[in-house]
Amino acid sequence: MNDNRIKRKKERAGEVISDRMDKTAVVLIKREFIHSLYGKKVRKKKKIKVHDPENKCRKGDIVRVVETRPLSKEKCWRIAEILARREGVK
Repeated sequence: MNDNRIKRKKERAGEVISDRMDKTAVVLIKREFIHSLYGKKVRKKKKIKVHDPENKCRKGDIVRVVETRPLSKEKCWRIAEILARREGVK
């Protein structure tokens, strides 16, 4: 009866803030939500390390990342696609 429980992988979008490592990029994920009790807008951000096997993404790019098996101690996400390129950044 596990047919109904197909696991969907988590997907997030964020901005590449570092691409200095080989086959790895650091992506900043920002999210905004309304606090359940106080009703105020809350902003949270998190830095994650993602697998970029071809070193395609550059600093400033907007990318979509997908959850994957652990690839190293801190890396359990991979780049699915580059949504937008940042022009004029080396």
